[in-house]
Amino acid sequence: MNIQSLLNALPGACAQGLIWGIMAIGVYITYKILDMADLSVDGTMATGGAVCVIMMTHGYSVWVALLCAVLAGILAGLVTGVFHTLMGIPVILAGILTQLGLYSINLRILGIGTSAGTASNLTISVDRYNLLMSLRHVREIALNNPIAVGVIFVAALIGVMYWFFGTELGCSLRATGANQNMSRAQGINTSLNKVLGLMISNGIVALSSALLCQYQGFADVNMGRGAIVIGLAAVIIGDVIFGKLFTNFALKLLAVAFGAIIYYLVIQVVLWLGLNSSDLKLLSALIVAVFLAAPYWKERYLSRTKKEAKADA
Repeated sequence: MNIQSLLNALPGACAQGLIWGIMAIGVYITYKILDMADLSVDGTMATGGAVCVIMMTHGYSVWVALLCAVLAGILAGLVTGVFHTLMGIPVILAGILTQLGLYSINLRILGIGTSAGTASNLTISVDRYNLLMSLRHVREIALNNPIAVGVIFVAALIGVMYWFFGTELGCSLRATGANQNMSRAQGINTSLNKVLGLMISNGIVALSSALLCQYQGFADVNMGRGAIVIGLAAVIIGDVIFGKLFTNFALKLLAVAFGAIIYYLVIQVVLWLGLNSSDLKLLSALIVAVFLAAPYWKERYLSRTKKEAKADA
């Protein structure tokens, strides 16, 4: 095994970790703040990229394409929220329904301008379009390095989220996730807050997707498959490793981004050790399982230690 090949791959892993860290922050909003398992992000992760690429290939600027991608994600979150709050569908099933519907919609978006009307992927080259980030620049020391761009986006997103969740509306969202019954007793519209939280979450996921399609140079209808696993892995890894150190809300969001970077670094190291790339989904599931079990093991160990200490006393 050549250590140089691993070192060469680490910048790309960091760049991907930052991009997926943005996505993980969106997952954090539903999973940790609202205490909801939103599975629609697998579909939204493809929608954002599809909208971004199709807008840029039709002559729009990268910033307009990013805005449209975010709006598409917000709309997807709205659909999931309506399914859940107005139709009474459990949030997991509502997310699955949205995800299934988005697959066909994404095929239509990617197929705009084709004779068939549908397409599974669409490429976008940094040579022809003014992209914000590209894999080609990952080893360059410049502002267009995807790591630098990723850091800027993560920092800006954390700043906006920190401000928003400090407002009255943001605090009501946090209260909804903490205790719905008490929130309703205080006059908070919890259904509206759930819909709003899903919209914000999916908008952030779509932003991550729009950046990812620029980084890798293409959008694919399957690019979001398994995204929820990666998002949960980043949230859990960040919480397990930095949970005791990062108590401020902004630092908790930063921990999520760090969790995504650590996840991709671990994946890169395991691939370097010789794991078949076809086993990545299995590895992802195992990583999530281990970090989910870590707090439980830690609690059992501490309780056992306390019992032994009392017995000795």
